[in-house]
Order: sequence, then structure tokens, then C-alpha cells
Amino acid sequence: MSRVRNLRVRPDLLYLASGWSTLVTDVRGRITGTGPQGFFARNTRVLHTERITVDGREPVPFSTATVQGYAQLSYAELGAGDELPSRAAYLTVARFVGAGLRTRLTVLSYADTPLDLRLRIELDADFADTGEAERGRRVQSGTVERRWDPAQRELRLIYRCDGLDRAVVIRARTDQPLRYADDGFEVDLALPTRERRQVEILVEPVFDGERLVAPPPSFTDSGDLAGAARTRLEREFTQLTSTNFDVTAAWRCATEDLAGLPLGEPSGPTAPIAGLPIYQEIFGRDTMTASWQAMLAGPTMLADSLRLNAAHLGRRIDDWRDEEPGKPLHEARQGPVSALGLDPLSHYHGDWSTAPDLLMFLGQYYAWTADLDTVRALLPAARRALDWLDRFGDQDHDGFLEYHCRSRVGVKNQGWKDSDDAVVDEHGRPVPNPIASSELQAYWYAALRHAAVIFTVTGHPATGAALVRRARALRRRFHHAFWMPDRGCYAMALGPDGRPVRSVNSNDGHLLASGIVPARIAPVVADRLLAPDMFSGWGIRTLSATHPAYNPFSYHRGSVWPVEAGTIGLGLARYGCWDHLHRLAEGTFAASALFAEHRLPEVLSGLPRDTFPHPGVYPNSCSPQAWSASAVVALVQALLALRPAAPLRAILLDPHLPPWLPDLTLEGVRVGGHTFDLTVRRRRGGRTSVRTRGDRIAVLRRPTRQASAVRRHRP
Repeated sequence: MSRVRNLRVRPDLLYLASGWSTLVTDVRGRITGTGPQGFFARNTRVLHTERITVDGREPVPFSTATVQGYAQLSYAELGAGDELPSRAAYLTVARFVGAGLRTRLTVLSYADTPLDLRLRIELDADFADTGEAERGRRVQSGTVERRWDPAQRELRLIYRCDGLDRAVVIRARTDQPLRYADDGFEVDLALPTRERRQVEILVEPVFDGERLVAPPPSFTDSGDLAGAARTRLEREFTQLTSTNFDVTAAWRCATEDLAGLPLGEPSGPTAPIAGLPIYQEIFGRDTMTASWQAMLAGPTMLADSLRLNAAHLGRRIDDWRDEEPGKPLHEARQGPVSALGLDPLSHYHGDWSTAPDLLMFLGQYYAWTADLDTVRALLPAARRALDWLDRFGDQDHDGFLEYHCRSRVGVKNQGWKDSDDAVVDEHGRPVPNPIASSELQAYWYAALRHAAVIFTVTGHPATGAALVRRARALRRRFHHAFWMPDRGCYAMALGPDGRPVRSVNSNDGHLLASGIVPARIAPVVADRLLAPDMFSGWGIRTLSATHPAYNPFSYHRGSVWPVEAGTIGLGLARYGCWDHLHRLAEGTFAASALFAEHRLPEVLSGLPRDTFPHPGVYPNSCSPQAWSASAVVALVQALLALRPAAPLRAILLDPHLPPWLPDLTLEGVRVGGHTFDLTVRRRRGGRTSVRTRGDRIAVLRRPTRQASAVRRHRP
């Protein structure tokens, strides 16, 4: 079968981003006014069209590339005309994205005689919401008023829409004669032979009177908080090398993507967005999950993600926003649709998984860092999240978390699988609210265990002990209520009638990761996850291929999510299911090798690998996607069975490298205050050698407690 390489998601578009800003161009670097193209700030399209002509002709781009994820450089030839010989003059278009947008146009002459050229730039804005631009359908509308200020040489486009105060200021900078005519800038360029002339266009959005400044013309600094966060992560992140090229390339792309996705919010600058182009916003669980999975690369992102989520806990009961006191965010957007109150997403709390995530990942952060100062600072938020779970999480008091949507336009399914049709019974029918999904109970179990540690180390041992008892009781209840021995897996959920939803799905991998599965059952669960109807060859399907509702191109009914490979991989390692882990990791890294730069998209289709040379993707996938990138890091951690014990100045390892990964070296691993390099090599018979270099830290080669228990239960 032919080797597939360089697949791209949304192959007709290029994306640049920094913080809350995104530039979408065609593959030649142009903003043509079609589809989702344009410059977006705070989820609002403040530049819809840009048309550049020289002597009435559009330049012909011949080379375009993104630089550092937030800049772009294009080269174009100026077409031949009466006054312009062929291949005598060229235009470079350098774009820089920050809070605003800077476009630097440089005309270069290689003609034998001087040239007199007229450069014209036409610009327009429509102030569409990101979602409106993506769907091609407007929900809100207004009129755009144009005002030209000749003294400042700037054009102001003002959006006239009741309830919104939005505009954009567009400035032109040049030392050449400039005028504004017929809704465009015109610059007369006198070019001596082999000289150049430059014009800069600065696009500066204005929101509620606040003017966002265009970034500097730099390919190394976007000049905003997100840029500073990006630099910090680039310096911090662990580097990986291996004789396996695909693993090395996947790690490099993953860490570069994660470093390029910080939102730059003051309360947590390095906390990442969920993904481009749809989820450039605060996204509670995505932000924390990606940061947790990527802890082997560095700890700062998780600290900031926890702080960001702690700053946005619910304050009141508000059905429109599915908000309750202490309930974390699902998402927070700034686009015009949300600002006008046409949806609740300016701060929407319709998610049940983020509260246990906050507790669980705070415990993980402490295990990696031993940073008690940060833990103490976040303890009030942890208490509020815990109080919300106790007060609102279990509505019928049956001992399980069950979600329900109260907002008339909210998210119906508020667990991990959050699309409206994700939770279906064994006949393919949607399950109504309230729903006690299996993975929520697993998150709750892990949250109780981690919260017990957090409260104990901060001086509340009685609370810690009580949480441990609650976790043990939940584990017993869960297995009794959810286990389906005839199917070798757990129920997807308990429906509103308390009966099991008997659909075979990927949630069981989350259960393994949490530790809620009894050791004697774990190999059976692992076998079911890697059975042909669940494992596509590229990853684990969200829903069995034999299910009546299976659709490989759906969002959660048979598609493959790379983020799940990271979580499930950690779960398989936890129980010592090495053959299963090796198959999953090989499929995930093989999938990454199909795509340009080894970048895993948000969602792969569930088509089988033995039939199709590549799986394709969910049609509206984001790429890059933060938690697809972090899954790569998590899989490497799983293959090492690396467990941090920063408070003990130690790490625990039980590496099991497969034959296709004979070695790997991690440079700059951070555990507690220690930074060290770690090299693992596979020897004959599958044994491994381990070597560290750098700060002294205890390296203890130990299987996990659950893996040891699994071995005891095997015949």
C-alpha cells in the first residue's frame, strides 16, 4: 500500500494565531472575502477582505509560508504591463498577528530602469462572529460606517449594531505619497532600479473603547501576553530524541503547537486555547486536560490552567448559563453573538467534568512539582468545586454524578462526550437527561483521591481521610451498578430511569486511567477496548463499529479522538497492559505520520486501517488542537510508566518500550525543583536500561500498584 504523507485539515486555508486573535488566509496568503477568511480579534471578524493591486493588477503569489504560527511571509510577482516588464518587480507580504494585525508590503524592483507604480489596498470588515464565519450564516447583523481621517492617515470602520461597541482602525504607514480614494488606500511608488519601497497596514480593533495595538514587525515576538507565554513555554518544554523518526517528529510538533496556543489571559497566561479555528476561547476542561497530559513536557501550563479555571467559577444560579455557585466554566467567548446575549457562551458552565478535573489535576500538579504555595493559593477554588459537586452533582442522591441541561440553548450532554447525539442506547436512540455517564464517576473517584492528598498536605488530614473513604465507597458502588459481564465492559451511563445504557464505547479507557477498575477486571476491559469493533488501527473508536448508531465521521459515535489515546494509554500502563498499550501507541504515532508536520487533528474518522490507507477526519476538525498535541506527550509517559513523586524527590518508572521504539531520550524533564535528562533503551528480550543526567533525583523502577495486582490475578 502506498505511504500517505502530508495530509492537511482544511487544506485550502492557512491559520495564524496569537492569544485571542486569528488570521485566516487562502494558501497563497490572500484575504479574498470568501468563507471563513479574515482577521478575527476576540471572536469577531474585524477584517473580511483585503485586495492588493499594483497598477490595477493583482500580484501573483508564488511562495507562502507561516512562521512561528503567528506570522506569515508571501512572495508574489507583479504582472507584466505596459510600464512593467515581466519578472522585473516583486511584492513581499509579511503579516504579524498579535492583539492587532500588521501587514508589511515591500515592493522590490530589479528592472533596468526606474519604475513608477501605483499600489492600491482595499479593505473591508463585516464584524461576523467566528461561528457565523465558520457556518456561513449570520445570526446578528448591523451596518458598517466608514470614516477617513486624513490627518492621522487612518480609516475607522464602525459597526452599528444595538448593544455592541465595536470598530476597527486601519492605519497606513509609508514615506511615499498616500491618499484615500474609492474606499481604498493608494500609494504612488517611485522605485529607482534595484531599490525597494515599503507600506505598512496596521489593523487595530476597538472593543468598548479599548484599542488593541498592532504587534511589532517581528518573526520572533508577537508583542502580547500570549507571545510572552509562548516564549516561556518554548524555553521550558522537554525535548525528545529517538531513532524512531515519527515519534521524534510527533513530539516536536506537539510541543511546538502547545507552545503556540496560549490564550494570554492575565490570570493564567500559558493556559492554552482548545484548538483552531473554532475553539479560540477559554475552554475549561480542554485547557486543563491538555495541560495535565503534557506535564512530562513542563508544569507551567497546568499551573496557569488551574489558575484560569479557578478565576471563573460560577457565582449564582442562572439557568440560561447552566451556572451554579462553584461550578467551573465550560467555555467563555467574546464574539458578538455571545456579547448580544443570543447565546449563553460569554460565560457558560454547562459541563459536569470540569469540577472533578480541577481537583484531580491539582493533585497531579502537586505530584509533579511539590509546589505547596500554588496548591494553597488554589485551595479555596478546590473547596468551592468540591462544594458544588456535593450540593449539585448528585441530584437524586444515588451516589453518582448525573448531569442535566437547564439552559434552553445549552449543551445537552455535559460529560466527556458533549455532542447532542453522543449518548445513545443499544438501539441507537438518544438517551434523555439526566445522565450518569461512566467516565464522570471515574473522574469523581480520581478527584476524591487527589483532593484527599491536597487537603492532607495543606493541614486538613481529617478532610483528607473522609475523602479517601468516600472514594472507596464510590468504587464499590460503581462496579456493581455499571459492570456488564456479558459484554466485558462497563455501561456507557445510567439513564434517567437508573438503568444501564448498554452501548460499547471508549469511556472504559477513562475508567482505567482513573484507577476505578478492579485489577482482576482490567485485562478484560483492555481486551474489549482493543477488539476489532473498537480499535480502528489508528485509535479507539468512541462507539463500537457494530452499534446501530455508528458513524465513523460523526463527532462522538464512532470517530477516533487522539486525546483519548493519551488518557487510555496512561490507563493501560497503570494496569500493566503493555501489549494493548503498544498497539494503541503504534496506531497513534502512525496516524500522526500521515499528516503534515506529524500534527494530529482534533478527530479522526473511525474507518478501519486495514481497509483505508488513511482515515480522513471529522469534517469540522480543528488543527492544531491542544489535547491532540498533549496526547503525544501522555503516550510517551505511558510507555515509560513514569509517575512523579516530587514531594519525595523521586520518580517511579516501569518502562516497556516496544520493538518499534528502541530508545528515547528526554532532555530537561522537570520534577519538583529538579531538572534532568532521561535516556531509556530497549535491550534483548524487551528489558530496558535507564540512565539519568543532571540534577540528582531518586529513580525507582517499580511497577504500578494496579499492575502488580493484575499479575497476581492472572492464572
